[in-house]
Parts: sequence; C-alpha cells; structure tokens
Amino acid sequence: MTGPDLAGQHVTVAGLGVSGVPAARALAGLGAVVTVVNGSDGERERAQAAPLEELGVTVRLGDGDTLPEGTELVVTTPGWKPTSPLFQAAEAAGVPVWGDVELAWRLRGPDAPPWLAVTGTNGKTTTVRMLAAILEAEGLRTAAVGNIGVPLVDVVLEPDGTYDVLAVELSSYQLHWAPSVRAHSATVLNLAPDHLDWHGSMEAYAADKGRIYEGNTVACVYNVADQATEDLVREADVEEGCRAIGFTLGTPGPSQLGVVEGILVDRAFVENRQQHAQELAEISDVTPPAPHNIANALAAAALARAFGVRPQSVRDGLRAFHPDAHRIEHVADIAGVAYVDDSKATNTHATEASLAAYEHIVWIAGGLAKGATFDDLVRKSANRLRGAVLIGADRALIREALARHAPDVPVVDLDRTDTGAMSEAVREAARLARPGDTVLLAPACASMDMYLNYNKRGEAFADAVRTLTAQEQ
Repeated sequence: MTGPDLAGQHVTVAGLGVSGVPAARALAGLGAVVTVVNGSDGERERAQAAPLEELGVTVRLGDGDTLPEGTELVVTTPGWKPTSPLFQAAEAAGVPVWGDVELAWRLRGPDAPPWLAVTGTNGKTTTVRMLAAILEAEGLRTAAVGNIGVPLVDVVLEPDGTYDVLAVELSSYQLHWAPSVRAHSATVLNLAPDHLDWHGSMEAYAADKGRIYEGNTVACVYNVADQATEDLVREADVEEGCRAIGFTLGTPGPSQLGVVEGILVDRAFVENRQQHAQELAEISDVTPPAPHNIANALAAAALARAFGVRPQSVRDGLRAFHPDAHRIEHVADIAGVAYVDDSKATNTHATEASLAAYEHIVWIAGGLAKGATFDDLVRKSANRLRGAVLIGADRALIREALARHAPDVPVVDLDRTDTGAMSEAVREAARLARPGDTVLLAPACASMDMYLNYNKRGEAFADAVRTLTAQEQ
C-alpha cells in the first residue's frame, strides 16, 4: 500500500501526549504544514511543544476548541471526545478526522506487516504481550504496539522488512476514529460497560469495539462466555473465507480453543476439527493461572494459530511471558496469607475476574467509581469474601452493596483519602485474614482521588506489604 501524499497539506493534530507528539513529528517529516492544538497549557505541555516547534510545527496551547484556519485534515489523539467543539467545527467545514491509528494504517508501506489486533474492556495489554511472546517464540520479528504505549505511527514508518507481523492493542477510542483498519485477524476479549461518558451509550461503545473485526481476512476470535463478542463477529463485514473462532474455559467445540483436563487445546486450526484437538500448553504454563488470564492466553493462542504459528511456539511463548506489574501480582506471603496486587482492576468487570481467582479473600477496594454500581459484583463474589477494607472517595457505594448482598462480611471503612491510607488498609486486612486467605487489592475504581495512577496505588500497596513483612520478622 502507498500512503497518502500529505506534503503541503494543512493538518491539525488534536492533543499532545503519547500519541499526538509522534503524529505531529511524523506529519512534519512528510512535509505537512502542522498545527497542534491542546486545551491545557502547563509546564509539561510546553516541554512537549518545544522540540516540535524546532521542527516547524505550530503549537497552540490553551485552546483546543477552535479549528485553525485552512485546516484540511484533523488527526486526533484517543482521549478527545467525539463531541468536542473542534470536531464539530471540522464536520461543519467538511474536514475529515482521523485517529492516530488511522493515520498509521494509511502511512504503511507497500510491504507492511499484517496486524493481529486485540481489544476488549479488560485484558488487552496482557493478551497483546502474550501474543508477542508467542510470535517471538516462533522466530518471527514482531512488536507489541498501539495502545500498549508504543505509537503505531512510529512503528509503521520504520523500513519495510523490519517486522513480519505486529501484535496491536487497540482501545475503543482509537477504533472509533479508525474506519480503514483491516486486520489479518482480531479479537474482542470481552465487553462490559466502560467509558460510556466518552461513547455516549453501551451500544456505541460495543459498535466501536466491533470495528476491529471489519475486513478481517483469516479469523475473528470471540469469547464463547460473552455472547456480545460473538454478536459483533456476526455483524462484521469480513473477507471471504474468514472464520469465526471461539475461545472458552470449558471443553472446546469445533472451531474453538479451550481447556481439557488442565490442557489448552486447539480444535480450530487442525485438519479434522470435528474429531481432533491439538495440545498447545498446560495451564501451569500461564502466569498467573487465574481463569481470566487463561482466557487471555487462549485468545492470544488463537490469533497466533491463525497466523500459522506452531503449537510448541504457543507453549514456549506462554512460558516466557510474565505479566506487567499490578496485574494479579503476587507481592508476598506473610503468616500463611498471600498478598496480591491487582491495582489495574479499575472497573467492576476486571475486579470480578480478579476475585474469581481466589477462594478466600480479604478485599481492599475503593477509589473513584466513575458512575459504576457494585451490586452485581458483590452478589457474585460474596461467598469468597472473608472481609473487606474500603478506601477512597466513593467507598460508600461499595459499603452499601456489601450491606445489601454480603451483610455477614466484616467491613472496615477507612474515612481518609490521603496516600497513607493504604498502609492502614493493609494492616486492617492482615488483622481480618486467616492462614490460607488472600489479601487482594482489586479496587474496582479509578485511583486519581488518592494517587497519580493505578501504578502508584499498586506501589503503595506493595510498600505497605513489605513494611508488614519487616514487622513480622
């Protein structure tokens, strides 16, 4: 494919940050006349603007609403809502809007590597990194890119032949502005209400996620346990011969991957899928072997098998993979109690999966609820809870759900939102826990009421656990 000729075109980039800076830099390198607009004007933004201005890019801070005169194309970063005044002005002027992923897709060279694409409410980053590890075990040149933090624009501008295939994480924000993307194979891991303030409705959110299946050539991989993902496959306009491939934690049917007696097996990419199954790996090859992480592994394996990867490479890749920090991360064992950091569980769907991984739990939860409700989560998990310690601005919502659906579970409500609350939360959780229990940080909420991000929250938990460890010695 030959990319668009952007030389001399007046392009407005909406937003700086991880995606906007590479997009502006790439566009300037292609000879476009680039203006970056950004609503905030602080020290960080000025630092990002300085190197762009040296390239001849105009950076307009403090005004993200006004469309610069003469704009012929807008390239947006993921966080900007579709209802932003800038986009309304672009629509009124007949100016197209591309996301950073759409720009990357259109800039690919004629021998560009195919994309194996992953989206979903939860598990995207883990699955993409698992997929990259499997592809590397096969000896393929690959990279985990996209929403994972490696800008696609930078990757596609590398010389043709650098990669054989890309493992691409795509958010719903990115997919909304990426109508042209056509993956080799793709998966929607799961769907649960999230980012509805951005999308406007669950239907719009699901539709944006479903864009990832459009034009797939080999496989649309869906979650058998999540009917909505299969529905998106049915609605997708794919290439002739593209197959629907399911993954399940149960025994797989034909054209599915699943689990049989502790073995991950493939009944999709085998010669006689009606009667045969190919062993891929053991559950013990997956770290951690929590149910939702096994599902991630099956999805990654399905995409890799769609690309022709051998079974032994699936096993070797999964063995080599280790999850990022703050994703069901075992911190320590103290007096027979396990302490686990899943600070990345920032919504109820992720937290439900986390709670399902352990039998007896003292749950540390709370933060910014972002409009979430907790009744279903507590109802489904009540029989696993030994106790709960609540922190953060919206902890009352979780306390009330516990009172309704788990009235016998002891609850400690910490009436403080300073960062030192985590140390007290860990001490209270240790008091409630018995040998064999798991103290689990799975907040079901965002962190910004107390911490810069979920990473800082998880670090605070780990520090508190290490302090507890030292006190026990």
